[in-house]
Amino acid sequence: QVQLVESGGGLVQAGGSLRLSCAVSGSVYTFNAMGWYRQAPGKQRELVAISTRDGSTNYADSVKGRSTISRDNAKITVSLQMNSLKPEDTAVYYCNVAIRSTWYTNLNDYWGQGTQVTVSS
Repeated sequence: QVQLVESGGGLVQAGGSLRLSCAVSGSVYTFNAMGWYRQAPGKQRELVAISTRDGSTNYADSVKGRSTISRDNAKITVSLQMNSLKPEDTAVYYCNVAIRSTWYTNLNDYWGQGTQVTVSS
């Protein structure tokens, strides 16, 4: 059983900062991409930032220059530092990790439960 537990969401004023964290626990044989997605009310879930095992990163244009994704492969954690937050960043943020839970299973996407980020104007 694999679990992803997120933390760090909350209410912040525009221009403020938040750091989201996600910790993976349970049966992990190997893992690859780790990322953050968000979903605002009435909108589809969208990619915010992603980090691959080789260290490459990719960001949505809307957060580029304001956000930094980082990972700790030894601890199996991924974080998202968000600065200069805007009201349009308000959403539920989800952690996503591609994990093989055993040597004989495929790489599957696992999701956290989501953490609310609200940015007030």
